[in-house]
Amino acid sequence: MVVTAMAAMLLLAQSAVLASRAAAAADLAALAAADALRGITTGEPCSVAADVAARHAATVLSCSEGAGQTIEVRTELGERPLLGAATGQARAGPPP
Repeated sequence: MVVTAMAAMLLLAQSAVLASRAAAAADLAALAAADALRGITTGEPCSVAADVAARHAATVLSCSEGAGQTIEVRTELGERPLLGAATGQARAGPPP
């Protein structure tokens, strides 16, 4: 019984860590893409987002430009824990 509870706790902890990593990858990818969209850096925004996400062991599931020079990015980590894929979502753009 104790072993089963420990295993469940470890799975939940692993899922929390992976979700945090996926969210961080989405944040960084969205920020980099927003800079590219605004011309602060070079490159096509969604390609820049994909490059940044890949450096953090994630893939971009979606990348879209929104109103006011914003970018929304969804990522997924390459690792697949038992409880499902870890995904992240972020939006970035100029200050309001």
